[in-house]
Amino acid sequence: MTKSSVGKAKNPESARRWHPDVVDPLVAQLSLLRQDMLELEQVAASWWQSIPDEHQCSGRNLLHYVSLRRHDIRELQEQLVLRGLSSLGRCESHVMENVEAVLAILSDQATQQVTSLPPQSVPVCFQRGRELLKQSTQRLFGKNAEGEPLIMVTMPGEAGADYGLVRDLLEAGMNSMRINCAHDDATVWSGMIDNLRRAERELGRSCRVVMDLAGPKVRTGDVEEGPRVICWKPSRNEYGQVICPARLWISSDPNAVPLYDAQLVIRTHDDWWKSVRQGDVLRLRDAGGRRRRLQVIHATDQGLLVESSKTAYITPKTVFKLEVREGKEGKTSGKILGRIGDIPSQTGYLFLQEGDSLQITGADAIGHPARYDEHGRMISMASIGCTLPEVFAYVHPGERVLLDDGKISTVVTEASALRLIVQVTRAGQKGTRLRADKGINFPDTSLHLPALTDADVENLKFIVQHADIVSYSFVHRPEDVRQLNDHLVRLGKPDLGVILKIENRQAFENLPLLLLEAMRCFHATGVMIARGDLAVECGWERLVEVQEEILWMTEAAHMPVVWATQVLEGMAKNGMPTRAEITDAGVGARAECVMLNKGPNIVETVRILHDILLRMQQHQIKKRSTFRRLRMAEGAFG
Repeated sequence: MTKSSVGKAKNPESARRWHPDVVDPLVAQLSLLRQDMLELEQVAASWWQSIPDEHQCSGRNLLHYVSLRRHDIRELQEQLVLRGLSSLGRCESHVMENVEAVLAILSDQATQQVTSLPPQSVPVCFQRGRELLKQSTQRLFGKNAEGEPLIMVTMPGEAGADYGLVRDLLEAGMNSMRINCAHDDATVWSGMIDNLRRAERELGRSCRVVMDLAGPKVRTGDVEEGPRVICWKPSRNEYGQVICPARLWISSDPNAVPLYDAQLVIRTHDDWWKSVRQGDVLRLRDAGGRRRRLQVIHATDQGLLVESSKTAYITPKTVFKLEVREGKEGKTSGKILGRIGDIPSQTGYLFLQEGDSLQITGADAIGHPARYDEHGRMISMASIGCTLPEVFAYVHPGERVLLDDGKISTVVTEASALRLIVQVTRAGQKGTRLRADKGINFPDTSLHLPALTDADVENLKFIVQHADIVSYSFVHRPEDVRQLNDHLVRLGKPDLGVILKIENRQAFENLPLLLLEAMRCFHATGVMIARGDLAVECGWERLVEVQEEILWMTEAAHMPVVWATQVLEGMAKNGMPTRAEITDAGVGARAECVMLNKGPNIVETVRILHDILLRMQQHQIKKRSTFRRLRMAEGAFG
């Protein structure tokens, strides 16, 4: 649109939108944004100038995007849209070129002179941005068939011996096999990879091997054993009426298999049960002192099947008696038969409620619930160990500590290098159980721990020989990226593909620096959005926002993204996805690769995901909607 055409516009409102008094402020704002981008590029010159040529323009584009997102430009975007111009809302892959294009159009109507930047100041054009992302995706995941969705699948342990499972997964659409080094061992991993290579040859398909380093896992320590008790309950209807009694199998043979549908098995030390006959009644007092009766339904040479219409709790001290009727009045007495056998301890746990205090100590300490004297006064607060007590040195009072994937939220009241005292600020309405080997997160704490453990360094020897990609856990600082690169160079595999797992708050906040360092260190690299851990660290309510920001930032860096955690989880585990899972999988199409976790229905889940992604790729490329022909539009209005 030219000045003359604006002056002749029949619509006064349209002419007003293009008046110099309105356009000049827009040009000034865009010019300021452009200047800020150039200044940040100069400030960060030491970062991007050390990046290899193949990634250097991506590094500069990332800096331009970081500069742009330091501003709130929502009002500017609205004004640009009113004039039919780009709102800069899809500029991630070509930031400076997008700003230049809008400035060029607006300058025709502005009174001030706008100087275009020289070509070398615009590192990436629109088409080049898309090509760079495609190239980096192919470097990392290989040159798949055109338009083929990228699907990563986490291997279960049985994949090391089950060739059919691996073959079926490859045939269904898997093109990245993920092996979690936190599980199994080198023998099992080798079996998985051998099965994959065999299936590749048989099916004529290719698949990358991704091996996931475990990293330093901060988890709860052991908890003292719970009570030795067995509970049974009959089934009741809505009115509390028994509709199916509890069925129990009693036997002293540890290898005997119940011949009937029993709810649980009770093992005895001796054979007192062999004197019992079908139709007899057993009596006992349970752990709560309540009288209970068991009707003997079947008596075999292998065991007894008995039924109970009432709930009971029994311990190794429980005594079984045979009900005997005596005299003309039919009074009953009990003939002692014997005791129950050994009962394994229940898994120990701490029961925590809002307001409770908890001591977190070293890994060797055995956790225990709060202890009280005979007057109900606390003599020892609840305590639990931490597998990585080195983190205590970085924790300060007032910071949050999240337990068991955030199910329990606490705040630190006392901190030392030896222990933390925390107070529970959020738990379940009726309290929450905390068991051993549950995750501990420190979202407010700046942890200065190496991302690579001794076990990770040892596993790297196997990974560089057998894998195509290493997935890097717990990375949160540029130093972590350099540390992995140093090890890969030392092991003679500097060109190994690397995926940075963004799974903690520090990694999210340092993402631009991590991406720039990854460009400098690695030939082929990408990012995994570990949404489960991120939700805990950043807050569930922020997860949607966080994952979007990661998608934007990585597109500006022209890096592929893996969309991970609980994608079609219900389908993989139970055979039926929820509506929310299907929608989530569709949103995952904005990433270059989608990851599935293991489950009994994983093969069918891969097929469904492949279909979803194939369909969504026809509608959307990253943030940009694409308009293929719609059938509903064809038949509308005749």
